[in-house]
Amino acid sequence: MQPRWDMIVPLATGYVLDLLLGDPRWLPHPVRGFGWLIALGDRWLNRGGGRLWKGALLTVVLCGSVFGGSWVFLAFVRGWWEPGYYLLATVVVFFCLANRSLLQEGQAVFDVLEKEGLAAGRKRLSWIVGRDTGQLPAQQVRIAVLESMSENLSDGVVAPLLFFLVGGAPAMLAYKMINTLDSMIGYKREPYRLFGRFAARLDDVANFIPARVTALLMAMVAFSGRGVRFAFRYGRSHASPNSGWPEAALAGILDCRFGGPNFYKGVLVEKPFIGECERVVMHGEFARVRYVNHAVTFFLVLSGVIYFLF
Repeated sequence: MQPRWDMIVPLATGYVLDLLLGDPRWLPHPVRGFGWLIALGDRWLNRGGGRLWKGALLTVVLCGSVFGGSWVFLAFVRGWWEPGYYLLATVVVFFCLANRSLLQEGQAVFDVLEKEGLAAGRKRLSWIVGRDTGQLPAQQVRIAVLESMSENLSDGVVAPLLFFLVGGAPAMLAYKMINTLDSMIGYKREPYRLFGRFAARLDDVANFIPARVTALLMAMVAFSGRGVRFAFRYGRSHASPNSGWPEAALAGILDCRFGGPNFYKGVLVEKPFIGECERVVMHGEFARVRYVNHAVTFFLVLSGVIYFLF
């Protein structure tokens, strides 16, 4: 087949931009627009009866509109001015990848904990996780960061890339809408127990393959047979059908233990342990996590470029 430059150029250029720039806070981000639309739908629809079908309708309309609207718009721009298409598709890839910003946030918690102490580390951790951080010991602060890094490698990097490889920029944007819906309304507590159920299930489906691909790629780039074993042994023990796979892989790579009980909004949530070794995680070990994230991302991008090139 002929080289698919319409896929190669945005994929490679967007990856390089994310590698160099991360997620500048001053740039308008499409996910903020997604969040505004979801919040608007929440205010309008999440009341009265029929919340299950109302939430499903909101999810289908928003995801379908993002995919269909972006596909039509990109096709129009391409027919009118082809360089504009390449520019817009590259911007989509750049915005939808979150590897550099993910690693920056994780490294920041490790650094603050090391240099400024436990209280500062707990506060910085609260920026990136949902659990209560006020009483966590230093070991659990680091473990929480590592769990977040592995889970977000899947839904912040690998899943968007896989959706791009399958359906281009429109599919990548649609995935980000699914992910944003889940993060905003996909809760089991009221008032989202019914309203967000469809969005949560759709997110589970969308991440089913990416989570498992992420776990296997993590173990592969780390040359860790234990990572593979842990993924298959502990991946299904997590409450989420997907999050446990990359978490278990990283626990195997580092030979440490994740999971266990934690407080969320003052409520103790019992979670199974992932891994066996209760050793103390050291500050310098974040370097290996950084390598795994970069290696997995580079492998996927390179694989995509080679596929579309030949």
